[in-house]
Amino acid sequence: MQWMDRIGRRVKLRDLHVFLAVAQFGSMAKAADRLAVSQPVVSRTISELEHALGVQLFDRTFQGVEPTAYGRALITCGTAVFDDMRRGVQEIDFLSDPTAGELRVGGTSTLADGLIPEALQRLVGRYPRISFNAAEGDSPMLAQSLRERKIDIVVSRSWGSNYGEEFAAEFLFEESVSVIAGLTSPWSQRRRIDLEELLDQPWVLPEFDTVFGAFIGEVFRRSGVALPAIRVVSSSMALRKRLLESGRFLTMLSTSFLHFGTNSLHFKALPVTLPVESRPIEIISLRGRTPNPIAKLFIDELHALVRPLTGHTVDAAKTTRKTISMRRFS
Repeated sequence: MQWMDRIGRRVKLRDLHVFLAVAQFGSMAKAADRLAVSQPVVSRTISELEHALGVQLFDRTFQGVEPTAYGRALITCGTAVFDDMRRGVQEIDFLSDPTAGELRVGGTSTLADGLIPEALQRLVGRYPRISFNAAEGDSPMLAQSLRERKIDIVVSRSWGSNYGEEFAAEFLFEESVSVIAGLTSPWSQRRRIDLEELLDQPWVLPEFDTVFGAFIGEVFRRSGVALPAIRVVSSSMALRKRLLESGRFLTMLSTSFLHFGTNSLHFKALPVTLPVESRPIEIISLRGRTPNPIAKLFIDELHALVRPLTGHTVDAAKTTRKTISMRRFS
C-alpha cells in the first residue's frame, strides 16, 4: 500500500511526460512552449511530482534546470515507461494489421551502405504500409541510441562487452575484410598481390581512433608492414566510394560491401591475403526490452540476404537470442 499511496495514485503519465520535456529542454519555459501549456502548469506539475516522490528532481539555476541524481534515475525510468507504452500500441496495431508499423534501425557505415538498404528495399516493396527510420553511426553512438531507446535494433560487428552488459545479440554472419579498388584501377587486373606492393599507393582510410580504423591499423601491424601512404583520411563512405571510382585510390572495407546493392558494378576486392580472422556481424538490441513486432520481418530478411555469405542455410526463426559474449575486437 505504501507504493500505491505514494506513487500509484499520485503519479500520472502526464506528469512523466511533462517531467521528460523539462529534462530534455533544460527549461520549464521551453517545455511549456513545446507542450502548449503555461509555465505555471509545468512548474506546478514538477513540484507535485517532487512532493509525491519525496525528492528534488531538478536543481534550479539562472540558465534553467538540471536533473539531480534522482531526476536522472527518473529519466531512465520514464523513458522506459513511454517506450513500453509505444511498443504496446505497436503490438496492438500489428495484431490488427501485420503489414503496417514502424521500425528504427541503426548500422555501422559499411552495413548501412549495403546490407541494410537492400533489406529495407525488399520490405518496403512487400509491405507498403511499413515505414523505417534508418540511422548510421559508429558503435559507441549506436550503443547510446539503443540505451536511450531512440532506435530498436542495430546491425554491427560484435560489440563484445565493450559497451556494457545490457545488450543482447543474435549472430548474423561472419564478416571478412578486403582491400578494395575501383574497376578502372590497374591493380584490379592482377591475380595475386602482396600487401607490401600497395604501400606507396594513395589510400583513403578512416581515422585510426575509430573502431574500424584501429582494426585496419592492426591488419597492417600483423602483416609486418608499415602503414601505407594515406592520402585522404575520412570515415565518409560516400567520399571513399567516390575516390575509389576514380581508379587511383585503395581502401580496406568489409567484404560484404561488394555483395549488396550496386557496389559490385564499380569496385573489386583485390587478391591480397590479410592475416586477420573474420569477425561476427550481429543484430543487437537492448536486453529485456520488449521487441518491436516489425523487427522480426526485418531480421528474417537479413538472414535471407546473408545466406550466400554463410555457406549454409540459417533458420532465423530458430536462432536463439543470447547475451553478448566477452569477445573483443583484438
